[in-house]
Amino acid sequence: MSNGSTMPAGMKQPLGGLSRRGFLQKATSGLAAAGLAAAAGSNPAVAATEPHLDFPTEPRARLAVSSYPFRDFVDSPFQRKRNPQHPGMSLPAFAKMVVERFKVPNIEIWSPHIQSRSPADLEALRDGIQKAGAHVVNIAADLRQSVYDPDQEKRRMAIDTGKQWVDVAVAIGSPSIRVHVAGVRGAPPDVDRAAQSLTELADYGARHNIIINLENDDLLSEDAFFIVHVIDHANQPYLRALPDFGNSAMTGDPAFNEDAMILMFRHAYNISHMKDSEADDNGKIITADVPRIFEIARAAGYRGYFSMEMDRPGDPYEGTTKLIQMSLHALGGA
Repeated sequence: MSNGSTMPAGMKQPLGGLSRRGFLQKATSGLAAAGLAAAAGSNPAVAATEPHLDFPTEPRARLAVSSYPFRDFVDSPFQRKRNPQHPGMSLPAFAKMVVERFKVPNIEIWSPHIQSRSPADLEALRDGIQKAGAHVVNIAADLRQSVYDPDQEKRRMAIDTGKQWVDVAVAIGSPSIRVHVAGVRGAPPDVDRAAQSLTELADYGARHNIIINLENDDLLSEDAFFIVHVIDHANQPYLRALPDFGNSAMTGDPAFNEDAMILMFRHAYNISHMKDSEADDNGKIITADVPRIFEIARAAGYRGYFSMEMDRPGDPYEGTTKLIQMSLHALGGA
């Protein structure tokens, strides 16, 4: 998902004075060194802190459908985009629809669609999704406060809200959450403050075996290069990237999107957002090079899920069907 923010020209270069390509090469060499250290297996205590999920290999089983594109249809008092002209459905009904109509076993939940966080209601939600034959692969959790806000109290609120969503993930059986990095008026993104906040959140997630994902969502506060810089700075294995195929394409620079996807997939673990295009603030459709991005994911050794997230005007049922067909073709399952 994206709010369609336009990146100023100065934000097209990553932090730290490196060129975009230079940052890419440095991050790649760093990851290679980390991989060699991990392969040595010299520290069992460190290895025990790594997340571990058993991912399916069958192409369709690797797909998920996000509830975000269906915000006109999913009932919830916490999201204002529900269209009363369309028949509503609960999250268990959404899960059943995904399984029956799209033949996909996995869903991703946008946090405003969770109507209640009481233990009893979350247990009922988990049971309803399981009865539908589906399971949750991620919760896209929106945070009002920013993890890099100069105001310590507001940062504390962001961290605590993130911990609450970790608890929700445990309750409904999701292996991860995506936390939104909100912008701060008058304060540029800050790597140190963000990394400090997110390290605490990822430590909490690790204690509950819940992965914390960061998406290249907003082009200002969640620029892909900023996200990767924060992940590298935090150096916490439960803090990972969530590559969105289209959000970084909104710069209008295909090369920028490719570089962003290369870095994001090398830091990803279990979830990404698949889309073929997105509309900017003026309604112009910006496309993403879907076959190339699947190649990038494959080259990075990514084994996680691809969540269908149509994010352009049109019928989400038709759009999601198209995204599934494109994904299956790219994964060799068509």
